[in-house]
Amino acid sequence: MPRFVVPRVHDLGGFQVRRAVPTIEARSVGPFVFVDHMGPARFAPEQGIDVRPHPHIGLATVTFLWEGQMRHRDTLGTVQDIGPGDVNWMTAGRGIAHSERTPPDERAVGQALHGLQTWVALPKADEETAPSFHHHPAATLPQQRRDGALLRIVAGRAYGETSPVRVFADTLYVAIDLDADADIELDAAHRERALYVLAGDAQLDGADLPAMQLVLLDDGVRHRLRAKTPLKAMLLGGEPLDGPRHLWWNFVSSSPERIEQAKRDWVEGHFGDVPGETEFIPLPQR
Repeated sequence: MPRFVVPRVHDLGGFQVRRAVPTIEARSVGPFVFVDHMGPARFAPEQGIDVRPHPHIGLATVTFLWEGQMRHRDTLGTVQDIGPGDVNWMTAGRGIAHSERTPPDERAVGQALHGLQTWVALPKADEETAPSFHHHPAATLPQQRRDGALLRIVAGRAYGETSPVRVFADTLYVAIDLDADADIELDAAHRERALYVLAGDAQLDGADLPAMQLVLLDDGVRHRLRAKTPLKAMLLGGEPLDGPRHLWWNFVSSSPERIEQAKRDWVEGHFGDVPGETEFIPLPQR
């Protein structure tokens, strides 16, 4: 029977973020160790997102939006805007720092923002890989349209399609948009799966789903998702992790000692600078 996870809600000055993973009920789902639902939000003119430069190790960050624009900058010198349907995949590996902000043009007029940010833990063999960044425009992702459903294979494999986004372990990450009264069978080819409904009223196997909760799906069961109203959802999961992961602030590693080293590296400035940025987020005290 599916299990439900109630996200923790953080209010960032009128902008809500719901954190569904990690929680006591779900430390990870496949390789996903962090799932944040951003918005939906509407920013007034001259307002927006301002995430100052901060570091990561041992993971890949994945950003996918239904609405809005964000500008990514990192210590590799990358400057990349992301819009609805695009994918930003940043592999931190042995260490990278980045910022995320509302682009100036969108900030000037105000914008809506709605999407998911997730972290994928790298396999132990790849935790110290070289950092990299890849942007995939919406048009490059496999899509399927069927009877009121739009399926976009964001990363990994599903529904007979494979995303061009490079992954390090078997991954399931599918954006699902359903018209009212449309339904879809959820791909059941992966060992660990979860469903998150971002917007709309839904049923799973005929039972109403709580709004904005993570649903941990049964292994191998071909659940059926139905939209009572227009629906936005993400199906995620994949291969289970190859061992426990430690999470502290923005660091993920199979080794607590490696996290301690990352703390020292950030304090001592060893992650490098993000071009175009003068701010940074200090290391938390706890």
